[in-house]
Order: sequence, then structure tokens, then C-alpha cells
Amino acid sequence: MKRTTGQDRSITSKWRAATRAVRAGTWRSEQGETSEALFVNSGFSYDSAEQVAARFQGEEPGPVYSRFQNPTTAMLEERIAMIEGAEACRTQASGMAAMTSALLCQLSAGDHIVAGRAAFGSCRWIVDNLLPRFGIEKTIVDARDNAAWEAAIRPNTKVFFFETPANPTMDIVDLEFVCGLAKSKGITTVVDNAFATGALQRPIEFGADVVAYSATKLMEGQGRVLLGAICGTAEFINDVLMPFQRNTGPIAAPFNAWVVLKGLETLPLRAKAQSASAMEVARFLEGRGVQMLHPGLESHPQHAIAARQMDAFGNIFSFNLKDRAEAFAMLNAFELIDISNNIGDAKSLACHPASTTHNNMGPEGRAEAGVGEGMIRMNVGLEDVQDLIDDLDRGLRAIGR
Repeated sequence: MKRTTGQDRSITSKWRAATRAVRAGTWRSEQGETSEALFVNSGFSYDSAEQVAARFQGEEPGPVYSRFQNPTTAMLEERIAMIEGAEACRTQASGMAAMTSALLCQLSAGDHIVAGRAAFGSCRWIVDNLLPRFGIEKTIVDARDNAAWEAAIRPNTKVFFFETPANPTMDIVDLEFVCGLAKSKGITTVVDNAFATGALQRPIEFGADVVAYSATKLMEGQGRVLLGAICGTAEFINDVLMPFQRNTGPIAAPFNAWVVLKGLETLPLRAKAQSASAMEVARFLEGRGVQMLHPGLESHPQHAIAARQMDAFGNIFSFNLKDRAEAFAMLNAFELIDISNNIGDAKSLACHPASTTHNNMGPEGRAEAGVGEGMIRMNVGLEDVQDLIDDLDRGLRAIGR
């Protein structure tokens, strides 16, 4: 394959965000295709034995096996890295494969990790259950509390791991402070940025070392395929992550990578439009007396921090009702909004985290993480915002509000 001349780094580095989302990382074969090519093959042939030897030894660029890298996934990785402002990126089979790989590739028995209490249920499972099996110690902190991060540091602390905004409580972490603290102590920060993506927030600009994604969500945008991504320095990606990834195999499928490439072309448009609709919907709910968890609202205790580090506040928020029965009754009254545990979709979705995404944490774990029985998490899509408000009004009336 040959690259277009437009992929010269001296040129692409000048591109703005929307242009990068459409153009960055594009390769073209001799056919001159305008849409990125889909390479659905596992292996590759070579012109000579010397060539394949040179590629395996890293002396010549080019693919050797799709578990190592595939041309389609390589295009996606270049594009995500440019959107994120990272030196390099590697894709994974799913968001959870990305989170697992980002941690296990750098942690060993005897190491210590500090993690935010509010997180996706499977992320907490990794920290609470998987890492201790390998002799990795952990401390859980309220990630909103800067002093808690500093107090949790031990001589063997290797990683800070957190989400911002957090799933589903919408806790905000002060990126500049926490990442700066980590750097001063030689600790690596791993940030789950799935709720915002690089279209709305770029943690590396605030000092983060590693940014991990479920690209299944807003990046892909239409609920079609699974894919994860890890961004960081070229040294981290090539020397720390890649040996783990090559030999354990959590690689992204080329077709899934191609679908996400297509999703990225509209990511800035969707992220901004859905964020704007989410603000309208959130203000409607707050006006009806609902306890909102949305960092874009002035009532959110960390609104000022979110405004400082986010370009917009995203399309996902949560709100609290009285109890599980009230939450179920409201969900069951919807005629437009789907009950679904997915997020980032162009269709509006809502779910009850305590019985779905965070069910495996148990009552005590959910209470510690701030996930109440009356909580509903909502993904605002691209429908007409008034139709969404009408549906939410229908749900509120069903519970007498």
C-alpha cells in the first residue's frame, strides 16, 4: 500500500480536530480508493525471505500478521492518536480488553494501584478481583478528592486509574492536579476517557500518560461493533503494551476497525450535537425537581472543573429517583427512549445501573461507588430534543411527578 502525500506529519499536525477525524491516518492502495480499504486477512506474503526476516526484526515497516497489526487497524490507530494528541495508539478487541491490557501490561506482583471508586462495573471488577489474584495491591479512593490521591500513595504505587466523567455517577477528576501529582511521584496515570472521547476532552493535554477507550461507544456511535483503544507515548505503546498485546492476543478485528473509522468521520458533529441536546434534556429534568448528575449543570459540585477541561459536557448523564421501583416504572413508561445498557449511540438509551452495568458489585460495592437503587443513566441521541423531552415527561407522569 502507498500513503497519500497528505499524510506527511508536517502537514497533518496542522490539521484541526474535525479534519483529523475525517482524514488522519488514511492510507491508499494502488487502486486510489477514497474510503479506507478493509483488509479482512490474517496473514501476508512477502517478496523474499529476506524481506520477511527484516519485518520480523523491525528493520522494515510493513504487516506480518494481523495479531500484530493489520493495515485497516493501523489506519484507525493513527487517526485516534491524532484526535487524542498522542504519539501512538493500539486498538483492542473491546473496551474492557483495552482497560485490562493497559493495566496488566505494566503491573506486576508487589505493585500497588490507586483507583477511583466510581467506575464502570467491569473496571471495578478488574481492580477489586483480578489484580489481587496476581499479587497486585489496590486502594480505592473518592477520585473527586485531590487529597485522597496523595494520601493513598505508597512506595510501590505504580498506577493511578480513573474515569472522568465517571460511569454512572458523573464524578469529575481534576486532571491537571491528579496527573501532575502522579508525574511528580513517577506514577503512570491511566484515564478512561470513553464518556467524552478526544472530541470533547483530551487528558494528555493535562498530563495523562495513558488514555484508554471503549471505542464501542461514542467513537463508533451507532451500536454496531466492539472495539477498544489505548493511547500514549510511542515508548509506552511499543515497548510496554505491544509485547503484552502480541503475545496475549486481545486484537481488534479489521472489520470492526473499519466500522469505527467510518464512525470517527462524524464524531465531532455527533459529540457536539448530542452534548447540546443532553444539556436541554438535563435542564428540563432539573426543572421538574429531579436530582441531576450532569457536569454541565451549574448545580453539579464539580461544574467548574469540568468546564475547565472539557470542550462540551457529553451526551451521558444520570439522575436519581426514589428507589428501584420508581426507576423501573419510569423506564417502562418510555415509548421512544430504549431501555439499553449501551452508551454513545445515536439513539437515546436509558438503563438502571444497579441492576445492569453495576449489578456484579453487590449492594455494598454499589453504595461505596455511589450507585443508588433509584439511579437512571441516560444516553442522549440524535433525535429531536422535544420528542425526548415529551418521552421523559411521559415517564415522570407515570411515577406521579
